[in-house]
Amino acid sequence: MNIKRTAAGIAALCLVSAVSFTTGLGASPKFTNAASKFGDINGDGKIDAKDASVILSYYSYLSTQSGSTMSLSDFMAYGPDYDPSHGGSGNVSLETGGDTFTIAAWNASEVPYLIAQWKGLDYESTFDDLLDDKFDGLRFVYFGVGGGSAPEKYDQYFNSGRDLDVYFCEPYWGLKYINDDSRTAPLSAIGITDADTANMYPYTLEYGKDSTGVLKGLSWDPSPGGFGYRTDLAKQYLGVSSPEEMQAAIGDWDSFASAAKTVASKTGGRVALADSVGGMWQAYSFGRTQPYVVNNKINLGSDVKEFADIAKTLWNCGGVTKNGQWYEEWTAAGESGNCMGYFVPTWGFGGFFLDAAGGKNGATYGKWAVCQGPQPYYWGGTMALVNPSTDNGEEARDFILSACINNDQMRSYAVCRPEFVNNMAVMDKLIAEGTVFNNTISQNLGGQNYLSELNKNAKAINNKGLITPYDETIRTQIINHIVDDYIKSGYSWEKTQTNIRNGIYEYCPYLD
Repeated sequence: MNIKRTAAGIAALCLVSAVSFTTGLGASPKFTNAASKFGDINGDGKIDAKDASVILSYYSYLSTQSGSTMSLSDFMAYGPDYDPSHGGSGNVSLETGGDTFTIAAWNASEVPYLIAQWKGLDYESTFDDLLDDKFDGLRFVYFGVGGGSAPEKYDQYFNSGRDLDVYFCEPYWGLKYINDDSRTAPLSAIGITDADTANMYPYTLEYGKDSTGVLKGLSWDPSPGGFGYRTDLAKQYLGVSSPEEMQAAIGDWDSFASAAKTVASKTGGRVALADSVGGMWQAYSFGRTQPYVVNNKINLGSDVKEFADIAKTLWNCGGVTKNGQWYEEWTAAGESGNCMGYFVPTWGFGGFFLDAAGGKNGATYGKWAVCQGPQPYYWGGTMALVNPSTDNGEEARDFILSACINNDQMRSYAVCRPEFVNNMAVMDKLIAEGTVFNNTISQNLGGQNYLSELNKNAKAINNKGLITPYDETIRTQIINHIVDDYIKSGYSWEKTQTNIRNGIYEYCPYLD
């Protein structure tokens, strides 16, 4: 044990309310205020046992080290297991020393928790204090809109020239900013290295890159999906008794279509295997092997026609419901028994999927399970991006390392939120340990370790070389015209395809 370091630690504890900490041992200088200069280590405006606990832990860490060590601010951000020889150790080339660190998001569901975790604060008080703008040197801007409306808000905010350091985007519309060097900085500019991202699910790194392959966005929330289904109906109509047997029955799209026809036939079209054509498309579209745009030309591919034919066949025989997503009848079909299963991502297992079960006291609660389904896919997710005009490059690095990379922090986030996090090592360990993330969800799924199925899909997703900035527009036009033109109106495929292309041209007139 390093006696000098231990003695220094004891001295620091004794002087916690009187010592002015340097930037090397104190809170990050951009958060320094009158209180932090005299012992407010975690920047919560109070000098109390939490500050003493941070120092005690830090000096306990120092006493075990013989080589290079972390500063206190790094220790708070990354945890005791962090290796200072890599991980954010690259040079921060962006401006530093700003007075206020500003984070922006379209809603307030995740940011306060991530900030509280980063700074070692209580989540509830952090949430209220952020919304009331009570932090000195830290500001949270939230727009209070859905993700689809966020780009307009961000554009207005950028055009206003107001302070912004880190902001959040979804993969679908975030590419607009990732491919704009005036709106996003390479993560290498804040010292993020390949070693830092080694535990991330590869597909999340792909959608965080710009068109030249430069990594600009990192996600802590990968949102893989699976197929959730009624176990009682699966037993009755497909003769399956476990998620493994269900997966064998629907593990590819031919098998899925066959199973859907069987269910429809046995029930006279009263029970559909799939919740919606939109849900099927969400998964099916991730099976593409070519991008939607090649050399600036729209590339629909034969897979789009193949999906249209599957969807039309199942629509006509009753293998998929005629419900639109996000409507009340969509979830009600699961409880009533008119729908056997749903394509559902990690974020849907709470309110949405419980609604499909009729809630905790519903008649079908506890009669659900999850398998991988016919296609690995993701649905949603959130990325952290850095404004190249930031004047707080060091804080941007520290926050992103805490939120997206540090194993201890991500494990805590996974268990406490709870949430499926973008860290394969963390998720593998939690699943192996049989961690129950949410009792209500777990009991609805008969106690199944459902994250194991989602983890398999997350590892199998392959989007390398397939992402273009036009994907969301093109996918939306494809599914809208397949349903409205090819299925409902009975148009020929040639006319439907023409309408799809015209719809794409309306939003992307620069494509051929």
